[in-house]
Amino acid sequence: MVGRARGGLELAGRSLTEESEMVDDDRAIDTKAVHAGEPRPRIGGAVAMPIFQSSTYDYDGETDYHDIRYARLSNSPNHLALHAKLAALENAEAALVTASGMAAISGVLLSVLRSGDHVLAQDCLYGGTHSLITKDLPGYGISHTLVDRKDREAWERALLPETKAIYVETLTNPLVQIPDLEGVVEFARANGLVSIIDNTFASPVNFRPAEMGFDLSVHSATKYLNGHNDLIAGAVIGSAELVQGTKHLHDHMGGSLDPHACFLLHRALKTLGVRVRRQNESAGRIAGFLAEHPAMRAVHYPGLESHQEHELARRLFDGTGGMLSFELDGDVERAELFLAALEIPIVAPSLGGVDSLIIRPAAAVHVGLSAEERAASGISDALIRFSVGLEDADDLIADLEQALAA
Repeated sequence: MVGRARGGLELAGRSLTEESEMVDDDRAIDTKAVHAGEPRPRIGGAVAMPIFQSSTYDYDGETDYHDIRYARLSNSPNHLALHAKLAALENAEAALVTASGMAAISGVLLSVLRSGDHVLAQDCLYGGTHSLITKDLPGYGISHTLVDRKDREAWERALLPETKAIYVETLTNPLVQIPDLEGVVEFARANGLVSIIDNTFASPVNFRPAEMGFDLSVHSATKYLNGHNDLIAGAVIGSAELVQGTKHLHDHMGGSLDPHACFLLHRALKTLGVRVRRQNESAGRIAGFLAEHPAMRAVHYPGLESHQEHELARRLFDGTGGMLSFELDGDVERAELFLAALEIPIVAPSLGGVDSLIIRPAAAVHVGLSAEERAASGISDALIRFSVGLEDADDLIADLEQALAA
């Protein structure tokens, strides 16, 4: 038989309905994080999902190349369980894990766009995504227009007959601004576009794009989904048809995640809710402390009442995230002195892990953008991005305070 369970991809002879534990839609996300996608019955009675360190599997009469059981085709037992769990977390039809966040983003864009197509994208993007859209996709004959994240009239003006998709981020990197997410979905539906959102910063705990009507969400699973700064992975979640299209592309391009990394990500997802809620709470306290400090020029965090989109964040999200950014009164040299004086946060790129990470985006994650491009996006050279980890919030605040004094 050929079957597809909610949360899985079609696999000849092996429906996820038959092979994994489903969790009712009305169960809490923490219950889904623990139980969705788990094999039923448990394999060998093991409570924890085993690692299937096998590249290939018995042939079982599959008639389609993409259904043959082979680890590169992302259909090992580890892949299947993870796909079902991720889809359940966002209340979506299907999911796919990939070798990195950029593999997820590039795979989605290249699977929904062809030579001659055009894509709309918000004008403040993660540096890797910005370079992919503005520098790499044109080489494939795919054009783009960068538009204001909240200006629907600008989207209308930029719309072309060949426009096929619109791409936004739930929270912008690094200024944690919120696009007109409801407007994006409405605009995409009205114009027959595929709506794509990078949900990395929010995670499924704070926002679930499928519930709003987004066609696809992408994640750097390296960040909050895994949350331990110890693996590289990506995820695509959403429409079964579109996820299947991305899978078929990855089957040929080789962007699959290995079974051991699948196991680590699968294990980490079980604590996603606990981790993200703690990070939400700590980031809110830290942002409040910084906003009242006389050394601050600006603090960017949607949980602050002073944030221009605070009410929008309260309405759309279940939490305002563990990411914030800020600028000191002073220049780049003062920002670097402050970073050097910190004792707990690690000065490093990436985000979303148990360790607090802090970085100056202009020197790292957005270094690929020109100074003019960064300025146009509101990213000053002295801006500091802070990914709040799971350390005690009082200890983090005390460390920030001593570093500011230094």
